[in-house]
Amino acid sequence: MDDALHWQKSTFSGGGEGDTCIELAASPTHIHLRESDTPTTTLTTSPVALAHLLKGIRVGAALSAV
Repeated sequence: MDDALHWQKSTFSGGGEGDTCIELAASPTHIHLRESDTPTTTLTTSPVALAHLLKGIRVGAALSAV
């Protein structure tokens, strides 16, 4: 399955050398995430679930800044 996915590095990875990057790939119904240093281990989720997670992180970050 991973061979058919087009993996992209996060823009927050810093563009440096090494295997310290988060990579994302999209399929028609799912979002796939992995760390570049362990590419055989992936997390697969739906776009809606990932959006909820990111919203929660943003809200939590905003609350911790208060």
